[in-house]
Amino acid sequence: MEREPNQVEKNSQTLPAGLYLVATPIGNLGDITIRALDVLKKAHSVACEDTRVTGKLFSHFGINTHMLTYHEHNAEQMRPRILDDLRSGKAIALVSDAGTPLISDPGYKLVNEARAEGLAVYPIPGASSVTAALCASGLPTNRFLFAGFLPTKVSARDTAIVELAEVKATLVLFESARRLPETLEALAKHMPERDAVIAREITKLFEEFRQGTIASLLAHYTEAGEPKGEVVILIAPPQEKVAVYDVQVEQMLTQALKDMSVKEAAAQIAKETGLSRHALYTHALELKGKK
Repeated sequence: MEREPNQVEKNSQTLPAGLYLVATPIGNLGDITIRALDVLKKAHSVACEDTRVTGKLFSHFGINTHMLTYHEHNAEQMRPRILDDLRSGKAIALVSDAGTPLISDPGYKLVNEARAEGLAVYPIPGASSVTAALCASGLPTNRFLFAGFLPTKVSARDTAIVELAEVKATLVLFESARRLPETLEALAKHMPERDAVIAREITKLFEEFRQGTIASLLAHYTEAGEPKGEVVILIAPPQEKVAVYDVQVEQMLTQALKDMSVKEAAAQIAKETGLSRHALYTHALELKGKK
């Protein structure tokens, strides 16, 4: 009868072929998982955004696996090479500079194409600044939306903020420290009194969670200047507002329609009452038709 391999023998086995999505620490190197270290040591090669950044992790843990660069600027050239390695039966690990791969980092197309070909893809879970910031923020965690980085162009950013402001969930955004005051100013134009948290340097020595309204956070960083380190912005869901009595709503719409279009009137009353813009638009059309 065959005996079960002992732990040493298990660890000496090579990895099954496939693409391994390995989460790495977002700051504190102690947050690496045992499984992640095992995969990184046994993989045929490790695809990373910056070999200098991943090299520090490898040096700390004594990992000598071959590294190759895979980032947004060379992905089109490197993806076929990685897929060829996977087809040939190799185990390839993918890491980002910090945290979980594919969370605002390259890798989606690689995983998508690997899946499409029936190649194995293995998630190796671990640290993520999204969930780390969310769970310690004190904001609702039962429903959240990760929206990544806001657009850099002003018009596109404002459009995105207007859309996100309607989402009934905690919002999680990434932002660079340099752009934080500018982004808070843009957010304050649309939801100044919304509760928010700025999470900075998570798991690192100078970790900070600063809470307040978006307006108060804007005032703080306008005075203090841009912070240092990696930043996550968390914004509380919109509060449900008490519906205004129907007759009062009708009076407000009637008055607004004297000077505004149906669309403008619906938007204005929706802003004042918290009622559905679509429902107000429909009712405004009916009022307009009665004239």
